[in-house]
Amino acid sequence: MTLHHKNVTTKSIGKGRRSGFLEHDLRKLATSAAFINALIAAAMGAAVYVSLVIAPGTIGLLGAGLALIMLTIALIDGRSFIIPDWLNAAGIVLAMVYAAVREPEAMGQAVVVALLRGLAIALVIFLVRYGYAKLRGRQGIGLGDIKLAFVAGAWLDWVMIPFAMELAAFAALATYLLRQLVLKHPISARARMPFGLFFAPAIWICWAIEMRWADLF
Repeated sequence: MTLHHKNVTTKSIGKGRRSGFLEHDLRKLATSAAFINALIAAAMGAAVYVSLVIAPGTIGLLGAGLALIMLTIALIDGRSFIIPDWLNAAGIVLAMVYAAVREPEAMGQAVVVALLRGLAIALVIFLVRYGYAKLRGRQGIGLGDIKLAFVAGAWLDWVMIPFAMELAAFAALATYLLRQLVLKHPISARARMPFGLFFAPAIWICWAIEMRWADLF
């Protein structure tokens, strides 16, 4: 009877330890998630603040809206490799309003130009996607990225569009190489990266630069 009691006690202790470890891991996970969420909230708040500072008024509010949409896209694409259509649609709608507000005396023309510019950029990225698939036998660019390119074209002037793409590509490549080096994993040409994670913030960054550049000149 005593031996049985000791076994039960030992098992209970083991279960207690495992439960303690589990609770500790859950607390660590919750703390980590809370920290990440706090960073995301801080980034969104900072982007909204910068938008309103560099472009006070309606333009700044629209820029703040762009910042929130782009950061949300980056967050979702980074986690699931998916860019929701409704977020791209929201970015396009804001772009039309933005174009109209910037050119109040020629609203219709400004909106049409923004739409055509977005369509042209999206078509270029679609052709790149098609060519890559033909060459490599697999898709390298998602349809969500093509729609996001439409958003970039609708928001940015011709000069800033390639800069946004280059900034995103450089950030994605640098992030991938750094991750592989830190984790000591081999570098592979077939590795997947969520391009929207980098392209979406680059769109807002280039918009902010564009606004600042317009103020200086």
